[in-house]
Amino acid sequence: MLDKIKWLGHASIRIEAQQIIYIDPWKIKGGPKADLILISHSHHDHLSPADIRKIRKEDTVIVAAGDAAAQLSGDVQALKPGDKVTVHGITVEAVPAYNIGKPYHPKANQWIGFLLTVEGKTIYYSGDTDFIPEMKEIKADIWILPVGGTYTMTAKEAAEAVNMIRPEAAIPIHCGDLVGTLADAAMFKKLCKVPVEIKTISPD
Repeated sequence: MLDKIKWLGHASIRIEAQQIIYIDPWKIKGGPKADLILISHSHHDHLSPADIRKIRKEDTVIVAAGDAAAQLSGDVQALKPGDKVTVHGITVEAVPAYNIGKPYHPKANQWIGFLLTVEGKTIYYSGDTDFIPEMKEIKADIWILPVGGTYTMTAKEAAEAVNMIRPEAAIPIHCGDLVGTLADAAMFKKLCKVPVEIKTISPD
């Protein structure tokens, strides 16, 4: 499954499985059309209607946090933490994503990360979050976490979360653009006690 997960830069992910899934597409160049688009929250680097238009087709379903869903039209389903939906045979569960001790992503906003079950593997995309208590309950094979600091976890904090749960593998994101560098990804890999794959940005 790791080879089917593409990093499109910053916090944008594409999963090329039986269905094409995009998560928080932003500043993308294009690529295959989406069966499912997931939007974690309404900040401009996660909710980008212009980028959604590049990959949307007639039967694309969008699953988004409530305030992001309100800004989109078409087949859009709003989720809050704890909600679960099945789209095109893919189970999507919304999990909490928020900051502790900083103001950028308040818990009260009910912004989310995602648990996806794809081809027998569960993928955790954490969204913009700190190392929050709810992570102790996350059961997923692959963790995709921000490591850039400032607005989210640092590399050290993300590694602490991964080392607590010990998934099969982890992927660092939310670095190399607005905040954080690939050095943060390298530090995350060094500190993790599980396999870490640092993705190069997909060319499309």
